[in-house]
Amino acid sequence: MKAKVIVLPKQSVLDPQGVAVRDAIHHHGLPAVKSARVGKFIELELDGSQTEAQLHEVCRDLLSNPVIEDYKLVVES
Repeated sequence: MKAKVIVLPKQSVLDPQGVAVRDAIHHHGLPAVKSARVGKFIELELDGSQTEAQLHEVCRDLLSNPVIEDYKLVVES
């Protein structure tokens, strides 16, 4: 069993890495990119003994900063 966690800055938070990526893409000749967000991707290998609520707790308390980041959890069988 695997869980995939995607952590990104909240939309209301300035993302300086995203701005730098967008500007670099523009510099390489692709001005159509309006914005970029830079975050983290975490893949967890699980034994199946944990609940989804436990995984959400780990995502909220350990893998992301809920003040400035949002996360998305996808559990695959």
